[in-house]
Amino acid sequence: MSHVASPTLQTVHADHSRIGLIALWAVQLALAAMFLLAGGSKLAGAPAMIALFDGVGIGQWFRYVTGLIEVGSAVTLLVPSIAPFGALALVATMTGAVLTHLFIVGGSPMVPAVLLVGSLTVAWVRRDQISSALSRIR
Repeated sequence: MSHVASPTLQTVHADHSRIGLIALWAVQLALAAMFLLAGGSKLAGAPAMIALFDGVGIGQWFRYVTGLIEVGSAVTLLVPSIAPFGALALVATMTGAVLTHLFIVGGSPMVPAVLLVGSLTVAWVRRDQISSALSRIR
């Protein structure tokens, strides 16, 4: 008769933690890639981005600011110690993008909404880092 070892609660928890960490990094890498592309197209002056920001009506300077926020935040998503802060900047940016699509330029807000959910997820999962940083400031 062979004895089959059953996994301990600690082993199961470690497996779930590892899977969660891998999933978090997958989300962060995907978001970083998407925001590097989106922000890069804004900074490069892609015709679609110029037209979009003409529709917004604030001016092309806002395209550059948005592109810088997106590219800068994409880079922060790749650095664990500052990733939640990049995610928070993207939450604010994508909230504005969703509202802009809904109330100003029209079109589907689906892409910015998906990016908003991804950014919110990273910020939420890494919320302890945000709390820790805020407590050091006080």
